[in-house]
Amino acid sequence: MTLEEALRLQPVWVQLWLYVLLAGAFVLPLTLLIWRQTRMAAVLAVAASVLAGVGVGWMYDRMGYVKLLGLPHILFWTPLAIYLVALARRPDMPDWPRRILWAVAATILISLAFDYTDAVRWLLGERTPVPGTEPA
Repeated sequence: MTLEEALRLQPVWVQLWLYVLLAGAFVLPLTLLIWRQTRMAAVLAVAASVLAGVGVGWMYDRMGYVKLLGLPHILFWTPLAIYLVALARRPDMPDWPRRILWAVAATILISLAFDYTDAVRWLLGERTPVPGTEPA
């Protein structure tokens, strides 16, 4: 079973959240390329999201659909979220890039809340993959 197939087995709210996550962590940061002050944030956000996505896929191939799949998000998005919030709080930041930075940061922080919770659950022993998603 592929990761995409395993995701389709998740509850509808999880599938909908993944669309929000895609928009907020991959697409919306591209708009930050418009402003000189946020171009680095755009590049870092897209790079971190791509690396996290690759990491999730790699982990899924080795472990199946387990609670620890959010670990790449934790590793790449935690420092990114700190950077985005700091950038959004700068007094010289124009209004529209500030709003976009907050939207991207909020999306990532909501995802990280799920990811940290799942990682703790994995550390506490919930290590069984969702049935049918075990690695081949």
